[in-house]
Amino acid sequence: MKLSDLADNPGSSKKRMRVGRGIGSGKGKQAGRGGKGQTARSGVRIKGFEGGQMPLHRRLPKRGFNNIFRLDFAEINLDRLQDAINAKTLDASGTINAESLVKARVLRRAKDGVRLLGRGEITSKLTVEVHGASKSAIEAIEKAGGSVKILAPAKAEKSDDGKAA
Repeated sequence: MKLSDLADNPGSSKKRMRVGRGIGSGKGKQAGRGGKGQTARSGVRIKGFEGGQMPLHRRLPKRGFNNIFRLDFAEINLDRLQDAINAKTLDASGTINAESLVKARVLRRAKDGVRLLGRGEITSKLTVEVHGASKSAIEAIEKAGGSVKILAPAKAEKSDDGKAA
């Protein structure tokens, strides 16, 4: 085998089409760009333009909104916590919070806080500090002898007249 014998697999690369090189090439004259005008030129094209008719994106009604105050929590289930404790990457005797979960590589990043969800079983006695937790997760940890501290402020409960207390 010589260096001169080396070649790519047949059919693995394709010759590029040379456009605008005469009628015999099959891509001469307008080179597959249709007629003249804005669309035949390079660069400029009106996206979504429908020939003066009201474009679809303006005919349809606007829906929804983006809540700029919404918090994006990193979610973790009980089974992931238990797996990390069994693998000795997470210390069950200390307080488990966002920093310890990121340090143990159970979570990649804490985002706006950590929310604990109730999938799976927990057997270790844990002290957990999170920004939110589901009722089932709190019950499971307290049943195992641990405690959960919620860091996020509690929502104000509404009184009888409909206003926040």
